[in-house]
Amino acid sequence: MQVIVSPAVIRGSVTANPSKSAMQRAVAAALMAKGTTIIHNPGLSNDCIAALEVAENLGAMVKREGNDILITGKGVQPFYDEINCGESGLGIRMFTPIAALAEQPITINGHGSLVTRPMHFFEEVLPQLGVQIKSQGGKLPLEIKGPLQARNITIDGSLSSQFLTGLLMAFGAVAEKASITVKDLKSKPYIALTLQLMELFGVKVRQENFEVFHFEKKQAYKPVEYTVEGDWSGAAFLLVAAAIAGKAEVHHLNTHSAQSDKAIMEALEKAGAEILPGMFTIIVGKSDLKAFEMDATDCPDLFPPLVALAANCKGVTKIKGVSRLAHKESDRGITLQQEFGKMGIRIELDGDEMRIHGGTGIKGTEVYSHNDHRIAMACAVAALTADGPVTIENAEAINKSYPEFYDHLEQLGGKVERIGLAHSSEK
Repeated sequence: MQVIVSPAVIRGSVTANPSKSAMQRAVAAALMAKGTTIIHNPGLSNDCIAALEVAENLGAMVKREGNDILITGKGVQPFYDEINCGESGLGIRMFTPIAALAEQPITINGHGSLVTRPMHFFEEVLPQLGVQIKSQGGKLPLEIKGPLQARNITIDGSLSSQFLTGLLMAFGAVAEKASITVKDLKSKPYIALTLQLMELFGVKVRQENFEVFHFEKKQAYKPVEYTVEGDWSGAAFLLVAAAIAGKAEVHHLNTHSAQSDKAIMEALEKAGAEILPGMFTIIVGKSDLKAFEMDATDCPDLFPPLVALAANCKGVTKIKGVSRLAHKESDRGITLQQEFGKMGIRIELDGDEMRIHGGTGIKGTEVYSHNDHRIAMACAVAALTADGPVTIENAEAINKSYPEFYDHLEQLGGKVERIGLAHSSEK
C-alpha cells in the first residue's frame, strides 16, 4: 500500500493507542494464571494478535467480549507442538522461556524480519536451565524441550532486555530460591514494566539495582482485571507532529508509566516545544525548535520520532544509542539515514552517535518503509512540514504496532491519501 501525506497544520485531540509492550506482557501473565483475566482497552496490533494466538496454542482460552478480551489460563499446557510469534521481537523472546515450562517438545517460529534476528542467547542460556534447544545456526525456527528448571544463573543483558523479560516471567511461575544476575543490561525501563506487571498478577521479584533479580519463594500468577495503558512509543509520533506542525492533545498517557518511551517528553522539552502535561493528557504545541542532545540507549524505539523532530530543529541534534538499532525490523540507523536523506535531511552515523542536520527544509519525495512500522510513521510525521507531498511505499507496515496511526493523524488534521488498500476503519 502507498500512503501520500501532504503538508498540514495539526489541531485537535486524540486518544493514544494501547501499549503493545504492556498488552503482550499481560497476555503472557494471563496464560500462566489459573482462572480468567479480563483485559480492558486491549491492543489489537499485529504483535498483540500474535501474542493472543500464542497464548491459545499454549493452552489458554481467549474470547472477545465487547471491547474486552477474556483470557482463561491454566498454566502452560500446549494444545499444539508449534507456536508462531509473527514478527514480534518481544513475543519470540518472551514466549520462548514460557513455552519451555512445558514438558513436550515445541517448535517456535516467526516470519518477516524475525527470521533474521539472532537467537544465540537461548542456545547459551536455556541448556543451563535443563531445556534442550536446537536452532538453525542461531536463527529461527527453534526446537525446545523442557521443562525449564529455575536455577541461579548469570546472563548478558547487552543485546536486548526482552530476553530477560522472558526469563523473569517464566521464573515467576516455577522459581523457588533462585536468582538471575544480569551484566550490562540495556533498556532498564522495560524491565521495570515487566516487574510492575508481574506484581500486578501476584508475582513479586526483589531486584538489586537491575543487576540481580531474586525469587525468594514459590509464587503463582493470579487472574486479574487489567486496563492496558496508552502506548508512549506510538504516541511519540503524535506528540512530535504537534510540536512541529501545530498543537494537539493526546489522551490516555500515564506520565508515571514504567514505559521507557515517555522519554519523548524530555526530548520535546530540550527542543523547546510548548508542553502542558497532565496526569493522563499531554498537550504539545509548536514553537521555535532548536537542536538537542539525547541518550536513547534505554529507549531505542524513540529514534524514528526523534529524527522527525530533529529534522525540524535548527542546528545539529546528537542522539546516542545507535548500536541498539541494528536488529530491529530494519537496521534503523542506516534506514533513517537513507529515507530522511531522500527528504533532504543529512544524517551522520558515527559509532554510537547519530547527528541530524535539521532546519534545512524537508523535501516532498517518495520514501520506503523497509517494512518497518516506525520508519513509515516517522516519514509520515516529517511530511507534515515538507515542501510537498511525501509518498510512503509499503506504508501498511504500521499494522505491526499501530494500525490506527493514519486515522489518528487525519483526526488531528493530517492530509492522508491511501492507495491500494481500503481505509483501515472499513476493513
